[in-house]
Amino acid sequence: LSSVLVQKPALETVRSSLRLLNASAYRLQSECRKTVPPEPGAAVDYQLLTQQVIQCAYDIAKAAKQLVTITTREKKQ
Repeated sequence: LSSVLVQKPALETVRSSLRLLNASAYRLQSECRKTVPPEPGAAVDYQLLTQQVIQCAYDIAKAAKQLVTITTREKKQ
């Protein structure tokens, strides 16, 4: 989604939403990598990882909603 928007948006709200979107996407990727144990037999707290993934997904949805709201509002003006 962030790649379809301009690289240097004029509105701070758009920049802020894009930062949240990108940061959350990178965090989600990082959390998903943690599901593979670093070594055989290493313990993985799947309950904690699940909560982290849920939070990342929520943050991504929140940022996407903000961007849709902003672009929809701008098109109406």
